[in-house]
Amino acid sequence: MARVCEVCGKSTQMGNSVAHRGKAKYLGGVGTKVTGISRREFKPNLQRVRVTTSNGTNKTVRVCTRCLRSGAVTKAVRSAPFKLPVDGSKAAAAGK
Repeated sequence: MARVCEVCGKSTQMGNSVAHRGKAKYLGGVGTKVTGISRREFKPNLQRVRVTTSNGTNKTVRVCTRCLRSGAVTKAVRSAPFKLPVDGSKAAAAGK
């Protein structure tokens, strides 16, 4: 299973890990120097979420957090484990 968002297609990206050494000039040093550059991966923040599809069924998908926050997917509604009975006489007594 690839590390890819199933909604927007966001996947891992390559970048550089830059190592610095020295004290900055504004802090009284002679300046910072780059001592090493190595490749690294930036991985998307994927979450496993139960999602309601367009035809009404529920499915587990891997979605990035940006799609979750933007509302690109609708999470499946889980029913409450139990519900307390609402009795009219008790509600009226509590109001007195």
